[in-house]
Amino acid sequence: MTTQHNPDTANPFRDMARGVARFQGEVYPRERGLYRKLVHDGQKPKALMISCADSRVIPEMITQCGPGELFVCRNAGNIVPPFGRTNGGVSSVIEYAVLALGVRDIIVCGHSDCGAMGALLHPEKLATMPNVAAWLHHSQAAQRIVEQTLHCDAPDEERHRALAKENVVVQINHLRTHPSVAAGIAAGKLTLHGWLFELEHGSVLAYDGDTGLFALMDDDTPPVAVAPRGGAALPVAAE
Repeated sequence: MTTQHNPDTANPFRDMARGVARFQGEVYPRERGLYRKLVHDGQKPKALMISCADSRVIPEMITQCGPGELFVCRNAGNIVPPFGRTNGGVSSVIEYAVLALGVRDIIVCGHSDCGAMGALLHPEKLATMPNVAAWLHHSQAAQRIVEQTLHCDAPDEERHRALAKENVVVQINHLRTHPSVAAGIAAGKLTLHGWLFELEHGSVLAYDGDTGLFALMDDDTPPVAVAPRGGAALPVAAE
């Protein structure tokens, strides 16, 4: 007896190919003017978002941004290596976004049910993934904070949520070590934000740098992690 295979099930890539066809045939014609303008004028994104590579986290969907509005860098654990530690893609994206594109806001966006945070809690999962384990060393400070501040008997879900939040704060601190970012903040041109996207509810929590707490975002005055310093020049000493 032979087994009949559903062609769509046997080849899941087919759905993506069909999506490309729909984009070319239906979506792009409606947005042709916008794309041509973006080619002519270049991109002028509102912000840089550094988010997790998790397939369930889509920055443009969360922010409802269209083409050309959001510059995105995604990696496992929404990590920002401290400046000078590695000359990699994240550092290059940050430098380009600030100096070439002139973004005014940088968002580090973590999320609930993050696999990278789960691996930090259960390092045995990384036994066969040495590159991932090395990458997550940039989150060790967050891991240590959770170990020191939560009771050892705290439920795994509570520890995971706390780690995701602390990781956002740690990566913002790493972000401030980048010269282009530090200079932008000092000049009053750059604001840093820390977000946590809750997959279960569709809500976004924002980190308040003044209180050290995460709060549900609203559409009026969401808290910021690091505010610009105003750009006032330092007084010159009298001779």
